[in-house]
Amino acid sequence: MKLLIKLGGTLLESDETRQALCRQIAGAQAAGHQTVVVHGGGKRLSRYLEDQGIESEFRNGFRVTAPEIMDAVLRIFAGSVNHHLVAELGKAGAKAIGLSGIDAGIVEAVQLAPELGAVGKVSKVNAAPLDLLTEAGYLPTIACVAGGADGAIYNVNADQMAAACAGGFKADQMIYLTDVAGVLDGNHKLIPSLTIAGALQLIEDGVARGGMEAKLRAAISSIEDGAERVRVAAGAEPDVISRLLAGESLGTEMVAS
Repeated sequence: MKLLIKLGGTLLESDETRQALCRQIAGAQAAGHQTVVVHGGGKRLSRYLEDQGIESEFRNGFRVTAPEIMDAVLRIFAGSVNHHLVAELGKAGAKAIGLSGIDAGIVEAVQLAPELGAVGKVSKVNAAPLDLLTEAGYLPTIACVAGGADGAIYNVNADQMAAACAGGFKADQMIYLTDVAGVLDGNHKLIPSLTIAGALQLIEDGVARGGMEAKLRAAISSIEDGAERVRVAAGAEPDVISRLLAGESLGTEMVAS
């Protein structure tokens, strides 16, 4: 099975949770699944910027990325977060390789909106390096930074980066691991199964906003690009990855219809 796992930045803040997930990811790869990991790191970036006296600004769930904070984006996402995660995966037995979308042109982007600065929208995915690496037994671990055709560098929403990589990689299953139980309805109850139409309705009704809206739109994109199913689940749930791969109903499963 081709598997793409997206790790939310909040999950990476807890040593215990991060180490448990790394063991599970290494186990999934050892079981024969061609696995790719995409990660965020927004919490750590916000802390770093705060230490530098810079206030983080968000619009519609996207971090406004002015030129003066791009070095921080690279330092945190493609640097400390990526390398610590790769080290943990290596400790768990996986041959992890730290990458960003810039490497080998895996993910190309264009500016999403001028008012957001260097926030990118994925325009092209070159999944050939991911196929080569996973077929050779390596675990690509990708930070949510992409390059532009003109040499620009973009901060890409991690959920959208994961969706794009899953589509290019032709992942059989995509798993979004986050800090919530799954997708919730207007009464804050878990929705076990959700269609594309249902997800769009949650967005239209204002039930899914901010980060969850971005996650749902990314999941929709993954399914439209060929992913058979997308699962949104709590990363802190014990043995969440092995349980999902075994077919247990955890979190919210999104299907085409």
